[in-house]
Amino acid sequence: MASLRSPARAGVFTGSIVMLLGSGFVSLANFGYNIAVARMLGAGDFSHAAAAVTLLMLASCINLSFQLVAAKFIARNEIPGAKAAVYHALKRRAWRIGIYLCGALTLFSGPISDYLRLPSPSFIIILALGMLFYVPLGVKRGGFQGTRQFSRLSSSLTLEAVVKLGFAVVLVQLGFGVLGAVAAISISVLVAYFMPGGEDELRVRPEPGIPASFREGMQAMIFFVGQVIINNVDIIMVKHYFPPHEAGVYAAIALVGRLLYFATWMVTSAMFPISAGTKEEAESRRTLAVPLIFVVAISSLFVLVLWLFPNLVLNTIFGHQFHTAAPDAPALLTMNAIAMGIYAAAVVLISYEMSRRLANTGWLQLLISGLVVLGISIYHQSLMSVIVVQQVLRLALLVAVVLPFFRRPVRVAEEAL
Repeated sequence: MASLRSPARAGVFTGSIVMLLGSGFVSLANFGYNIAVARMLGAGDFSHAAAAVTLLMLASCINLSFQLVAAKFIARNEIPGAKAAVYHALKRRAWRIGIYLCGALTLFSGPISDYLRLPSPSFIIILALGMLFYVPLGVKRGGFQGTRQFSRLSSSLTLEAVVKLGFAVVLVQLGFGVLGAVAAISISVLVAYFMPGGEDELRVRPEPGIPASFREGMQAMIFFVGQVIINNVDIIMVKHYFPPHEAGVYAAIALVGRLLYFATWMVTSAMFPISAGTKEEAESRRTLAVPLIFVVAISSLFVLVLWLFPNLVLNTIFGHQFHTAAPDAPALLTMNAIAMGIYAAAVVLISYEMSRRLANTGWLQLLISGLVVLGISIYHQSLMSVIVVQQVLRLALLVAVVLPFFRRPVRVAEEAL
């Protein structure tokens, strides 16, 4: 029987710890950014800032797709030169897409601003400048992830969060308002692209190896398109259907949920390259247990704290105005966290399937994301109804991705012997 104390399991455990500790600080810094912006701008203007930030989050599917593909194929190649070949090829593609994306957002900044009801197209133009570096940044982080440099990956995310917080406070205090809060995001992306270093292992002479697959790149894109829609489209739709103050309260509640998801995603990221590089199915299945236990434990603790102290979170952190704008905000906070915890567990299983084979779970998630849009479009009588729609559909996703794991128990058990 294979040893339970294998290098793969030790690696995923160590990586999970590093990423969990790093993500804790990053989450606090990102949360600090939202708290500072919310307190300085108020619920109404905060809804504008949240909508602009959400647009960047929707575009993160491209960034994360490049990161995932880079991590997967760098991990699969054993020769340093082959790893470098994958890295440089993806970097060139990322720069081209970044240029196209920046140009498209700048060209259509007016119509996009009108659709989101933003005060000025300048928000979109400033975000477009950040997009230029945002896609290549995904490849850089995929390089860290694929070579198991989890400390550098954590440092990159930490630097981005800290710079964003610092510049947001300074620019808003200088009188730039929402525009300053949005500009801080693009500045943080620029800084994170150039720092930290540590790419020496991928700067060697390229050699033939396993190239990055276009098909798996599309698989990653499908996965992350579904992911960013599920996690962010509700803020856009609530801003359209509800008054600014209620939309601002909902954005704050949704951002608390993102805090949980970000922490659990870091743990999932540590699992991915190790699972992808493990040849035995049985051994790979055992690496899944560690991050899944981490995610369930973190989610449970998070929901418990919000259930016990919802008013403390809303009044002390965001301010009294966010509570008074929506009397049922404490219940909304807990219910949203439950929905996010359900989805975080599903993402661990989806990511595992992607690391092992060309799974169809990405398409399933994309379908669920479309149903989220449809469901909110029909059921938006209250903020609670918006959250309940997401809870039901995320639970359906979790059940759907769990079922395949009960269809292969005999074969996996035999391979473990």
